Amino acid sequence: MAVFLLLSAYFLIYADRKIWAAVQLRRGPNVVGAFGLLQSGADMLKLVFKEIVVPAGSDKFVFFLAPVVSFVMAILAWAVIPLNDGWQLSNINVAILYVFAISSLEVYGVIMGGWASNSKYPFLGSLRSAAQMISYEVSIGLVIIGVIISTGSMNFGAIVEAQDTRYGIFGWYWLPHFPMLFLFFISALAETNRPPFDLPEAESELVAGFQVEYSSTPFLLFMAGELIAVFLMCALTSLLFFGGWLSPIPALPDGIFWMLLKMGFFFFIFAMIKAITPRYRYDQLMRLGWKVFLPFSLIWVVFVAFLAKFEVFGSLYARYLIGG
Repeated sequence: MAVFLLLSAYFLIYADRKIWAAVQLRRGPNVVGAFGLLQSGADMLKLVFKEIVVPAGSDKFVFFLAPVVSFVMAILAWAVIPLNDGWQLSNINVAILYVFAISSLEVYGVIMGGWASNSKYPFLGSLRSAAQMISYEVSIGLVIIGVIISTGSMNFGAIVEAQDTRYGIFGWYWLPHFPMLFLFFISALAETNRPPFDLPEAESELVAGFQVEYSSTPFLLFMAGELIAVFLMCALTSLLFFGGWLSPIPALPDGIFWMLLKMGFFFFIFAMIKAITPRYRYDQLMRLGWKVFLPFSLIWVVFVAFLAKFEVFGSLYARYLIGG
């Protein structure tokens, strides 16, 4: 799984740069290797062989521990993510709880990096990141609760199985939970510090946020951890709302191809949003999280619970009644 994630991160960097370049009518990476495919490798080697600069007044142990925590936590969350039926490292009943717990710990890497740098800009960036990630994790959790209520399980396999109906793509959770799909995706952008919510790294205010004092391999670990976390959100969107490895047309066979295709599509949306949207102000970001997303997602949980309990639309919001 670690090899798959690292290879994915390699090509995601390439895809991110190519999509951004296409939006701005540029070519992007096109010199190193065929079609620029080796550019990510060249950048990685450049970072690895650069000198590691450590600020004089920093806490060196915490300074180096921070990027390791961010990278390791991003990989650990994938232990329960299935790419196909039964294709995961650990098939546990509380898989969603595990992912939520591990992804919540990723904020510690950012906080530790900002604090250990002994510099004002990284410290401000890390505090911003902590507030931002906690704020939007609440919304993500409440959105997922709606899916759990409909399924009656926190296992990803059971959630995908509950979406396996004779209606194909129209039987997936994106339709009954349509408003929450947007809340989840926007919250995922904020949770992973992606534009337009990259306030912890806002170069116009904080130079580069919590990463200011990092170079070489520690910076590479931060960047890889962030990309792997983004890919995790693409996988969660596919599993929770778009049927995971299920085929959109019942006549076609299910399989890993559909799962990877959906994840690639959602990463494309991530990259496009980065290229075409202006950055939010920090007060706008906090207002959106606490005054809009939180109340709306709370109301939705109560709404779904009511529909599932009294079977208002039959098994549409109570898939556990029919087992899929």
